[in-house]
Amino acid sequence: MNDTKKYQKYNLKITVNKKLKHSYISIDKDKNVLVKTPYKSQSFIDSLLLEKRDWIEKRLLKIEELTLINSEEIYSKEYLQERLEFYSDSMNLPFRELKFRKMRSRWGSCSSQKVITLNTKLCCVKKELIDYVIVHELAHLKHMNHSKEFHMFVESHLPNSKSYRKELQNIRLT
Repeated sequence: MNDTKKYQKYNLKITVNKKLKHSYISIDKDKNVLVKTPYKSQSFIDSLLLEKRDWIEKRLLKIEELTLINSEEIYSKEYLQERLEFYSDSMNLPFRELKFRKMRSRWGSCSSQKVITLNTKLCCVKKELIDYVIVHELAHLKHMNHSKEFHMFVESHLPNSKSYRKELQNIRLT
């Protein structure tokens, strides 16, 4: 049984699947509350929602706080490549290849083969945030982890990197 209805002030989508062992609640990007459960009983679902109400409210608030990507400032892939080459030279960290990909949960990645991959949506954020992602990924050529040394290295090449990282975490990718 799949059912969508209004519950208090949010949309509720219920999926009943008898093969499930437990009930699960999640919230999608459109602020729909999704309930997957093996039980059909409306009283069970109501009690589950009541029990998890605080968690649901916190998650909905967090989704509302997430900023959407700024479409006013759009930079080209060539600009991203120029910034990557600039920081690669200044940090003395050569990369082998640059790729672009649509990613759902990352701004960029760096492989052990020195391939830097940047999210295509990076073109739509502020210049400072683009620089942060590029410096962050290049730093992985020296430190393939997120250790204290890694973050100190990023900070040494880009002061205020902590505030840029926090700002990026508040931008919705999907």
